[in-house]
Amino acid sequence: MKILILYFSATGNTAGIAHELRTRFTELGVTADEVDITPPAVRRDGVAIEPYDAVVFGFPVHSWRAPAVVRDWLRTLDGRQKRCSTFFTYGGFGIHPAHESTRKILTGQGFVVVSSAEFLAPHTFNLGGWKAMEGRPDTSDLEVAREYAARTLQRFAGTDQAVLGSLEATRYSDDELDAIERFRFRVVTELPSRTGRECSMCRACEEICPAEAMDAARGEADPDRCIVCLGCVAACPEQALSVNDLSASWDMKLKMEKITVAEMESKKSRIYL
Repeated sequence: MKILILYFSATGNTAGIAHELRTRFTELGVTADEVDITPPAVRRDGVAIEPYDAVVFGFPVHSWRAPAVVRDWLRTLDGRQKRCSTFFTYGGFGIHPAHESTRKILTGQGFVVVSSAEFLAPHTFNLGGWKAMEGRPDTSDLEVAREYAARTLQRFAGTDQAVLGSLEATRYSDDELDAIERFRFRVVTELPSRTGRECSMCRACEEICPAEAMDAARGEADPDRCIVCLGCVAACPEQALSVNDLSASWDMKLKMEKITVAEMESKKSRIYL
């Protein structure tokens, strides 16, 4: 059996889980390949899924869903009744309806979704001062990843014929979810920029940007394109890029979500079958 792991990972969290899954699939005697669809060129050029028996899709959660550029790209695929699975990384706050939203898109494109999973990882906004899920994923999260790979392989191979049913949805419409996604810009009010800092012009920020929003020469992101993934901030080897100080909004977020740091840290990664 050949499995393709397609993942989007601006800051490396989702990539880490994808690597763990590939390792586990290989241990189980399966050929598994990884393709990083974060670069826009990869999505534009297309990814050949026909040679594979099954596909695993991995994404971060942006405001309860897979990132908008990912959702748009998924709608260009032809599933041809190929079995697939999804997994998500998130910073400890809202996760649903990411599973159900993505399942519906993939099902609409002709895939058969058999499982899903979610893994705790540092929140993107930690790059601006938040402290969500620092130190995750830990060994317990990686054990869940290994179990997820084994259980999903059973469904890919047909030893378990079950498929994934409907998961927790939402009362919000797509338009309302789009508005919630734009709320990210009310937290990150100053998009990634150099603001006068020295730069060697390695252009790593421009190369990593999944929305082609970062202009390395100007040292700032295009507000009409930026999706606030902060991949450019994470990729800068000189720490020349930054956003506004988000530390004050961290306490506000905890109060809004009615959760403590201890309660957040007690959360576990989870498999859906």
